[in-house]
Amino acid sequence: MNKAIVWSQANCQYCETAISVLKARGVEVEVRKLGEGTWTKEDLIKAVPTARSVPQIFVDDVYVGGYHSLVDTLQ
Repeated sequence: MNKAIVWSQANCQYCETAISVLKARGVEVEVRKLGEGTWTKEDLIKAVPTARSVPQIFVDDVYVGGYHSLVDTLQ
């Protein structure tokens, strides 16, 4: 694992925990926080059409899913 993209939003504990877990493993993390900057919910839906919550995580350009899927992937 070299790089991850984490779609997140403010006050999301699972988002922050996913980011921390990835960084602790030395993974470069790009955070795409909805509502801050240029990222919108529409951008998230374009990337993950089935997304209904955050975080939505990609690792090395492969869609992983949410926080629990990330944890399962890392085990």
